[in-house]
Amino acid sequence: MRNLKFTSILLILVVAAAAAVAVCVAIGSTYIPIGTAAKTLLGLGDESSSLIIIKLRLPRVLMAVLVGASLAAAGAILQALVRNPLASPDLVGISGGATVASILFLTFAAGQLSIKWIPLFAILGAFITAAINYAAAWRKGISPLRFVLIGISLATAMSALTTFALKIGPPYMAAQALGWMTGTLYGTSWMHVWTLLPWAAVLLFAAIYLSRYLNVLELGDELAVGIGTPVQRVRLLMLVLSVGLTGAAVGMSGGIGFIGLMAPHIARRLVGPKYGRLIPTAALVGALLLLAADLAGRTLLLPSDIPAGVFTAAIGAPFFLYLLLSKRKGAQS
Repeated sequence: MRNLKFTSILLILVVAAAAAVAVCVAIGSTYIPIGTAAKTLLGLGDESSSLIIIKLRLPRVLMAVLVGASLAAAGAILQALVRNPLASPDLVGISGGATVASILFLTFAAGQLSIKWIPLFAILGAFITAAINYAAAWRKGISPLRFVLIGISLATAMSALTTFALKIGPPYMAAQALGWMTGTLYGTSWMHVWTLLPWAAVLLFAAIYLSRYLNVLELGDELAVGIGTPVQRVRLLMLVLSVGLTGAAVGMSGGIGFIGLMAPHIARRLVGPKYGRLIPTAALVGALLLLAADLAGRTLLLPSDIPAGVFTAAIGAPFFLYLLLSKRKGAQS
């Protein structure tokens, strides 16, 4: 019965995502009827619609799907690892490390290296930050509480490093980098989509495949060790997946916050706590959240294009406070 419910919810989310893609490619400064947009996506549209939808809007929409899914899955993994529902990549410094590395790439290497290298640089920055956090939190094993507290400190440090990188770089790059830092999908091309797609696909598949280990970690370290699970090895492997998903997404879209916090909570309400169901559901919810945020950003204040990160932060910050207050009430009761 539970499998039927999960399958039904997953199917509904897939259909909703497909419908959202059609709506997002239809709506913009030039409105295209939904029917025409659907025909164009199937290769039956006219030349004008194909230019607007296939060349200009569809890459941006698909990037929103990939980035939203990656950040949501990364957040779900991180919440399982630290056993804290308030954890997300942007709140524990992982996104910050990816942002610093991406800013350094955009400032100093963008003229010499292809943009295809940016996910690798971002992942490297995220890994360095996560490694510092992991090493600092290690006391005969990783304490989830220490990991979160050190991560919050690292997030502040990464913000300062980002500002420093902008200051020492060429002035003309600062304005572009600042816009990118807020989390935007503006200017996305098919090259960006093909650059992110292999990273997102492989890491998401690995996260879903290995999700059974997260269910064991939820039982607590002592019980997990008692049933033969190599806790620290599994925690490190899943942290690598979370860091990789975060770094690749941030490298292509900038610092889009709170998707990794909100999507797992919404998915948990829909399908429960088992991570084999939670991670794919969270990925679809994250894709829908970012599609909605990007659509709002590029249509509400035409002709201005507001970064999607502004809208995810506007929703995510109150959501974080709600979770914090709920957790405090639960602890008091």
